[in-house]
Amino acid sequence: MSGSLGRRAVFAAGTATVLTLGRVGFAGPAAAGEGGAGAGAGGAGEETRTVSGTLPPGAPDFVELPVDLPRGVREIEVSYTYEKASVPAGTPNNALDIGVFDERGTGLGGEGFRGWSGGARSSFFLRADAATPGYLPGPVRAGTWHILLGPYTVAPQGLPYTVTITLRYGAPGRTPRPVHPPQRARGRGRAWYRGDCHLHSVHSDGRRTPAEIAALARAAGLDFINTSEHNTHSSHGAWQGLWGDDLLILTGEEITTRNGHVLAIGTDPGTFVDWRYRARENRFGRFAHGIRRAGGLVVPAHPHATCIGCNWKFGFADADLVEVWNGPFTPDDEVSLAAWDATLATVRPGGPWTPAMGSSDAHRDPDRVGGPQTVVLAEELSRDAILAGLRAGRAYVAESAAVTVSLTAVGSRGRRAGIGEHLPAEPAEPVTVHCEVSGAPGCTLSLVTDQGTLLTTALPASGTGSVAWPTTPRRTTYVRAELRHAPTVPGLPGPLAAFTNPLFLGGPGRGPA
Repeated sequence: MSGSLGRRAVFAAGTATVLTLGRVGFAGPAAAGEGGAGAGAGGAGEETRTVSGTLPPGAPDFVELPVDLPRGVREIEVSYTYEKASVPAGTPNNALDIGVFDERGTGLGGEGFRGWSGGARSSFFLRADAATPGYLPGPVRAGTWHILLGPYTVAPQGLPYTVTITLRYGAPGRTPRPVHPPQRARGRGRAWYRGDCHLHSVHSDGRRTPAEIAALARAAGLDFINTSEHNTHSSHGAWQGLWGDDLLILTGEEITTRNGHVLAIGTDPGTFVDWRYRARENRFGRFAHGIRRAGGLVVPAHPHATCIGCNWKFGFADADLVEVWNGPFTPDDEVSLAAWDATLATVRPGGPWTPAMGSSDAHRDPDRVGGPQTVVLAEELSRDAILAGLRAGRAYVAESAAVTVSLTAVGSRGRRAGIGEHLPAEPAEPVTVHCEVSGAPGCTLSLVTDQGTLLTTALPASGTGSVAWPTTPRRTTYVRAELRHAPTVPGLPGPLAAFTNPLFLGGPGRGPA
């Protein structure tokens, strides 16, 4: 079957329009065995159908291609192509994503979800015992499946596409039970643990295998990592044999919507979070609650990134943390840092606040796993303890394992508080803030407060130094530390080497949201 198919628009209350293409049917294994390509013993064989069309400018976010699978299908394989157009400078060209839902349907929430590769692959397969990375092995049951197309951007001329579906018939295999990472590693008891919670493998648009990522994490001095593939949880079972006493592996996802990306960190293995909504539909809260019910944290990623669909538009009311630093430090990270800092200045005594973190978002060489990394104070190296430390803001972000930062405040009565903590003190009580750093040669150390930067000092050539700064709660409601390299652009601050979450002074205790 080829040529353009008829199509109809299906509307659901409160959701974006979904375009549904004409249904694709197959004759079944008997016909394939009699005359279909690849016919073999027992009447098994394969059938192929091809669908072509053009999506217009302004096409919906998602286009469903229904495919009726008969009984006896052993494997489904899908490939697709689309054409780029000649567009003026500054006009996005065509980009088309792809995934698949099985006979359980395409309802929001993903009961029928079987995989997504976005624009990273031109083909995929799945069967009971195996699937392309990004897709889920499992039964290939009879019923109406849906190839899901996602026209990410459409050129003014339209987006011509071709989808080819091949069914292979035969006895089904057996689906293996996934083996997920354990919930704890040996660790060092109560300690500062280093981790990278934003990483991509071949299970989405990365180019590294899980084994390669685990090896790079160890080489970077990391104690934990979090899986975060775009819109799929297929990698949750791909880490067998890669964890150990020295490396905790958390499972999660990067939910990649048209209005921004958000990390689900440390969810129960096997948890899938749907991405098919925009901010105007007011649906994100439902999925944020789902992430928390699955034991995870909700972390908007690179909130001020400039790529299409990357800038976070859902607000921060449902955020547990925010990823302020993403990969090599760039101007959008500077904007994220300033925007996050502004939220600290408005924290009322006893009110909630949103901690910050940083991650590498590493996809391929030369992306550096652990650059940056979040260093969290946790009671042990376990999923629960790491997530508790992150949620409480007991963490700082560093460009590498070479950099260490300590920030404490001591009141006149001997009470102490560290990063993410609160030091109860009277408004006029003298408080001394101590900051010690190492591994930052050529950097400057600054203490940042609700008034701005009130202390800056150059570190010695060794990169190791300390400051003791006197203040009072009346003068300073919070303090955090920044380490910066020398400026690369005159008049602008240099790139970060590290920064801490704040510690708060005076008033009743404050806690993260």
